[in-house]
Amino acid sequence: MDIVAGSASFTDSGLNMWQWRLGPVMRYAFALSGAERPKVCWLGTAHGDSLAGIRGFYGACAGEAIEASHLQLFTMPNVDPAEHLLSRDVIWVGGGSVVNLLAVWRAHGLDVILREAWERGVVLGGVSAGSICWHLGGNTDSFGELRAVTDSLGLLPYSTSVHYDGEEQRRPHYRSLVADRTLPAGYATDDGVAIHYRGSEIERIVADGPGRYAWRVSRGVDGQALEERLEPDIV
Repeated sequence: MDIVAGSASFTDSGLNMWQWRLGPVMRYAFALSGAERPKVCWLGTAHGDSLAGIRGFYGACAGEAIEASHLQLFTMPNVDPAEHLLSRDVIWVGGGSVVNLLAVWRAHGLDVILREAWERGVVLGGVSAGSICWHLGGNTDSFGELRAVTDSLGLLPYSTSVHYDGEEQRRPHYRSLVADRTLPAGYATDDGVAIHYRGSEIERIVADGPGRYAWRVSRGVDGQALEERLEPDIV
């Protein structure tokens, strides 16, 4: 019952966003499956199943010891969602609009399917929207301006914030949502960082480089947000 969620990316900065290479955090997640050649499914729902994103995923996996596949839901599923997802070793969710992702997933029953996959031991992972989706909620720019989303899948009993150091307003906005109890206490991740949960407990925090952290954010007795910096392992 492993989830690897955060703000880590596929690739080195400087490449076109669709010209991916598998980054160290993603490789870490794939290795958790224990499979010699893991069956990895890409879910690009949050980006409207962009063909560029799908091609970028397959390009990143080319030449790797990975059996790559994807599930697209626009405009209709390309494979049977339950049959396919439950047969994978790893399911990886890309970024984009978490609000749109949740609506489409629920329309197709993926909220139920993904919970079953997790309970069966399929490794779940993702970045940005693909991190927020596993939590109780978080803050999102799906509407343009930052707002709270409070109806994520809730596999992890915490809130979250992504791009904590990469987008100027993410940090103060998330702190305010935790302080006023719009969101429960949770964990934030700087760009390049992901948290590995086993069940609902933190197993390890990983990063693709130095100077990046995860953060425990909670509400203090005085009603202000408290932050605790969590040191990652560089992978």
